[in-house]
Amino acid sequence: MPFLFNFQYMIFMLPAIALALFAQWKVSSTYKKYSQVRNLQGLTGADVARTLMRNEGLEYVQVEMIPGDLTDHYDPRGKVMRLSAGSAQTPSVAAMAVVAHELGHALQDKQGYFWLQLRSGIVGAANIGSSFGTILVFIGLMLGAAAGRGGTIGFTIALAGLVLMSAAVVFSLVTLPVELNASARAREMLMRAGLVTTTEADGVRAMLNAAALTYIAGAAQAVMQLLYFASLILGGRRR
Repeated sequence: MPFLFNFQYMIFMLPAIALALFAQWKVSSTYKKYSQVRNLQGLTGADVARTLMRNEGLEYVQVEMIPGDLTDHYDPRGKVMRLSAGSAQTPSVAAMAVVAHELGHALQDKQGYFWLQLRSGIVGAANIGSSFGTILVFIGLMLGAAAGRGGTIGFTIALAGLVLMSAAVVFSLVTLPVELNASARAREMLMRAGLVTTTEADGVRAMLNAAALTYIAGAAQAVMQLLYFASLILGGRRR
């Protein structure tokens, strides 16, 4: 399919791909650095979780262990925070940052934070759009190419795929305020609990900023891919 890897595709996607690669390197290198920096109080991520949950009225949140590194996440449906072994068992500055960030999501959930509720509400549509949107676009473009300028059916299918893809893009954009706000809450919770020194706070900030960059890069990729396919569909219709 020649429309997949052409010069126009490179113009749209290369900057976003470069940003994504940089973001991945940044989060990996920052995590590697601060996972080896022991926090002053020698608290593991699990210890930090218990302290913050008690201070913030989040004792009802369940904590589960999962394998991997940086696989940590909060599930608002089950009120469960899932921590990787590296975060739960290590007394590092990185572990403090990761755990506090996930509890930032728990605090959002408790307080009914609008953007978190919106993200939870559109996750189903986003999953459908991510799974089937691109497929419909490809099918529509191929049918349109076969039929020529009069390929109305192909155009309609491709346009439907574009709408589905838009749901996934909206999800990635809504994710940005959710993640940035969770990071801000994480820093505030750690300061309120007196768990970080000034130096450790700098490390926590570096970790959270690096993680935020990955979400920005993901949103940029999603937006640019949508714009690329929109240009193919609408440009082909005009020809």
